[in-house]
Amino acid sequence: MDSDPNLDRFTSRRSTAYGTRGVVATSQPLAAEAGVETLRAGGNAFDAAVATAAALTVVEPMSTGLGGDAFALYRTADGEVGAMRACGGAPEAATLDRVRETVADHEDTTPDEAEMPVRGPLPVTVPGAPRGWEATVERFGARSLADVLADAIHYATEGFPVSEVIAGAWERCEPALANDAAREQYLVDGERAPEVGEHFALPELGDTLRTLADEGANPFYEGAIADQIVSTVQSEGGLLERSDLASFAVEYPDPVSTTYGGCEVFELPPNNQGLIALEALNVAEAVGVSDADDPVERTHLLAESMKLAFTDGHRYITDPDYEDHPPLGTKSYAAERAAAVGETAIDDPEVGPMESPAEDADTVLLTVVDGEGNVVSFINSLFHGFGSGLVAGDTGLTLQNRGASFSLDADHPNRVEPGKRPFHTLIPGLARFGPDDWAAFGVMGGYMQPQGHLQVVSNLVDRDRPLQAALDEPRWRYREDGSLAVEARFDADVTSKLVRRGHEVGVDLPIRFGGAQIARWDDGTLSGATDPRKDGTVDVF
Repeated sequence: MDSDPNLDRFTSRRSTAYGTRGVVATSQPLAAEAGVETLRAGGNAFDAAVATAAALTVVEPMSTGLGGDAFALYRTADGEVGAMRACGGAPEAATLDRVRETVADHEDTTPDEAEMPVRGPLPVTVPGAPRGWEATVERFGARSLADVLADAIHYATEGFPVSEVIAGAWERCEPALANDAAREQYLVDGERAPEVGEHFALPELGDTLRTLADEGANPFYEGAIADQIVSTVQSEGGLLERSDLASFAVEYPDPVSTTYGGCEVFELPPNNQGLIALEALNVAEAVGVSDADDPVERTHLLAESMKLAFTDGHRYITDPDYEDHPPLGTKSYAAERAAAVGETAIDDPEVGPMESPAEDADTVLLTVVDGEGNVVSFINSLFHGFGSGLVAGDTGLTLQNRGASFSLDADHPNRVEPGKRPFHTLIPGLARFGPDDWAAFGVMGGYMQPQGHLQVVSNLVDRDRPLQAALDEPRWRYREDGSLAVEARFDADVTSKLVRRGHEVGVDLPIRFGGAQIARWDDGTLSGATDPRKDGTVDVF
């Protein structure tokens, strides 16, 4: 892979940051500051989470937006552990036959040979973020939605300097901007991505954020913005209807959890891939990762645990209203799967490629703790860079392409069906290390997310690393082609010995290994860390 000067400079190391009244960690400094400013103004961690997510929509627009989905895991100051899911489904008109026929008409193929497109109108699912932001502030926050969105509106209307990693991602995503509105609103003079340090404004998005601040989420689902969303999708040949938007509602599912080395780890249940992270942790515990002092053995066992969890997750996880799944997150199930782990890499057809466009998708994640003890992990995404590539009219609202994860195979559990939510990569994380010791965490980046959860938790629990050191450690990544990618910083001796154990190992850029964030409340001591593979920072006060 060619080197990118904005992506391969990964030499800085940081210390864990500590605060007394608030910590915000995310992938862009202006967004982290928006969260802390909200805390300073009297908001709590939930308000700060939405303020940060909204700012990221502006300053990292290829990764996130109002046209995408949003999820949260949280622990409130009074001890409640819960989840928020703002995830839209496929249009009601999206029957398997209808989608196959539509693809065939547009791509000169037959319905039987059709595959779900990655970009364009067909993979557009109902956006959940506007309702998710509104619900989070109304249900848990201490400030008004207008107060919380103020910084994001300012950055959108007045402009902001584009940071390094984001500038590189923006440039790579230029070809994805598919309609005139997308190119006019997200490229300089409609022609190029902004450069590092260049000021860029998104006035149309600023107006849309102001509508959300003044009127709430209703215009996105039943009003003028909904009309522009539907008109854009249908004009491009998509199936989304106004009724699909109007019927959307936020959910509050019970988190799923397991224990690992005395730490309790919470994840989102299906349709998200949280069970993949839990199964990997349980298999890793069963095969004795915590006792593996040799880095070769440790990496081998972790990678094999991940491989098995991916095999199961990609076979079974989809919208639970449509399909059941085995008890993937249980210790007993993991014990059975752990029997497949040996001294060499598993080479079995059942542990094969994970065929989906989700592997290298990217997103944003933010973590917040406040002085009262609220702990929030919040994740928001368009799926691929700039999602479907379609911007709805003059709203600045980029529509997600989450439906690209659907299958057009009638026998696949994740086949497209009306109203169905696709397999979802997004997984915020929550961990309890002690009676009053909680951390909000996560690792961005498609299939890197559960792999990052496994590695970060193991670094914290098995190796007793400080927060920042746990994120700085060189990472590996199991790829859908069956290979094991490692960072260039990975120990060469370890890499060569992994090859002798049957792993096909290759080196990849740091940006491929996710962007982790963590914020911790330890009986009143607040701390946080951020991934130096991204532009972000930890902001504290």
